[in-house]
Amino acid sequence: LGRMTLGVILTVRSEAIEQFHAFERKAAQIMARYGGAIERTVVLPFETAPDRFKEVHIVTFPNREAFEAYRADADLRAAAHLREAAVLATEIHEGEDGPDYHAPG
Repeated sequence: LGRMTLGVILTVRSEAIEQFHAFERKAAQIMARYGGAIERTVVLPFETAPDRFKEVHIVTFPNREAFEAYRADADLRAAAHLREAAVLATEIHEGEDGPDYHAPG
């Protein structure tokens, strides 16, 4: 099976940003073991609740098996306390690469 692309939307406690960043750095290292990567992140303000923000990640893995192996990784489970301290909600959407809208230079 081919490449797996995910759109992940995380709702994060602002006061736990250090734990969040520590978890995401660790998760990115673990993803790399399985050929996965956080390709891009976008931070969105949470206008109705300034004590939190959203961070959108575009994540890729070579295939579903690699993603499942990442999710089952013991080191990822060991870092779960950092995630639990910071992340209020997670949405994971499986998608596919869309069109390239870059204007010709």
